[in-house]
Amino acid sequence: MSFGDPNNPYGPPQGQPQQAQPGGYGAPQGGQPGYGYPQQGGGQPGYGYPQQQNYQGGSGGGFPTEMPGLLQTARVLLFIVGAVQVIGGLLFAFGGAFIRDASSAVEDSSDLGTDSPFGSVGDFGNAAAGFLIILALICVAFAVLSIMLGVKFSKGGQGVRITTIVYGALGGLIGLLGLIGAMSEGAAGGILFYLLWVAISGIWIAGMVVQDGRAWFNRPRY
Repeated sequence: MSFGDPNNPYGPPQGQPQQAQPGGYGAPQGGQPGYGYPQQGGGQPGYGYPQQQNYQGGSGGGFPTEMPGLLQTARVLLFIVGAVQVIGGLLFAFGGAFIRDASSAVEDSSDLGTDSPFGSVGDFGNAAAGFLIILALICVAFAVLSIMLGVKFSKGGQGVRITTIVYGALGGLIGLLGLIGAMSEGAAGGILFYLLWVAISGIWIAGMVVQDGRAWFNRPRY
C-alpha cells in the first residue's frame, strides 16, 4: 500500500496524520454561527418577522393594550352625540315652558277661551308644552346613555359592547326611516342630517363587531 512519494516536497510529512480542516462553507466554526445558520439567543426577532407591540397573550390570541382607532372614533362620536342631545333637551324644555307661559298670558288677556268648541288657548298651549317636555326628557335620557357608553369604553365588557350595537342599530333604523321621508319630500337639509346619523350609527356598530373591537371588550381586566 502506497502513501505517496516520500521525496515529494509538497506532500504531508511521513508518519504524521493529516489534521482535519476547519468547518467548510456554511458550517459553524469555533462555536460561531456560520453563514446560513440562525443565530441563537438575544431574544431579538429575525429580519422580516413583525414585532407584536400592542397585544398581550401571544400572536393570534392576544388582547390589545390600547384602544383601537375605530373604537376611539366611536367613543368620540358618542360624546358628541350626547352633547347635542343635551342641547336639544334644553331647547325642548325651554320651548315647552315658553309656549305654556305665552298661551296662559294670551288666555288671560282675551276672551278666547272656555266657550270655544275646540278648547281654550291654554289647553292647546299646555298640550304643546307637555309634548315638548316629553321630547326634552327623551333627549336627556339618550344623552345620558350616549355619554355613559363612551365612558364605559375604557373598562367595560360585553355588556357595553352589546348595548352599543343595539343603540347603533336603533339609531340606524330611525335614520333610514327619516332619510326615506326626507327624500320623498325633497328636503335637502333632512337628507343630509339623516345620512350623517346613519353614518354615525354605522361607525358605532362597526367598532363593536370588528376583530379588534371584540378583542378589546374581551380582554382580561386586573
